[in-house]
Amino acid sequence: MKRFYKNAGIAESGDNFVVQLDGRSIKTKSKVTLEVPSAALAEIIAEEWNAQGEEVDPTSMPIMTLANTTVDRVVPSHTEIADMLAEYGGNDLLCYRAEPTQEELVRKQQDQWNPWIDWAMRELDAPLKVTTGIMHVEQDEKAVSALAKLVHATTAFELTALHEFTTMSGSLVLGLAVLREELAAAEALKLGLLDELHQAELWGEDFEAQDRREKYHREMTQAEIFLKALRA
Repeated sequence: MKRFYKNAGIAESGDNFVVQLDGRSIKTKSKVTLEVPSAALAEIIAEEWNAQGEEVDPTSMPIMTLANTTVDRVVPSHTEIADMLAEYGGNDLLCYRAEPTQEELVRKQQDQWNPWIDWAMRELDAPLKVTTGIMHVEQDEKAVSALAKLVHATTAFELTALHEFTTMSGSLVLGLAVLREELAAAEALKLGLLDELHQAELWGEDFEAQDRREKYHREMTQAEIFLKALRA
């Protein structure tokens, strides 16, 4: 659509902040006023609007998209989304290791994944079992419950970011590490794609896979910006 406003700015709305186009608060697709918890987050969204040219391109406003998703989808479905993410705890990527014949990959997994398995036990009270191959390993209920409790304790805006971190890395442990700012989003993605990157080293690059990884990297980075602005 054509640009229909001159300037975007922010204003307070109780304890929250709104983004305004020529003084009028923007609304989500569900026609709800978009309110965010921090001035920093509202400022970034306003900057996305101000950066538009003669045409408004919503795909060039990723932070606004995340905020809209939070208000329209995560707020009314927090419990259901948290339940879905918590299921990653019972099947965490970091728990499934390569067969012993893949010595180099096994070594990489041990070196790069074991520290986060240890971190989950130490910091999240979630001791997870590690297995070889893809056969499901039943995790202790205590560990799964501890992870689920952490997911359900997030705010709607945090849950939006955690959803991105977890689904793209394939690991709830890594997702929670990024959420707690113990791990950078880009590094979490590299850890989550460890097997794929190892195969690319051995057999050469798949350009479709490379494009997908670049897309994930952009989206993970955007979610990290979203999270840090939320807490600023």
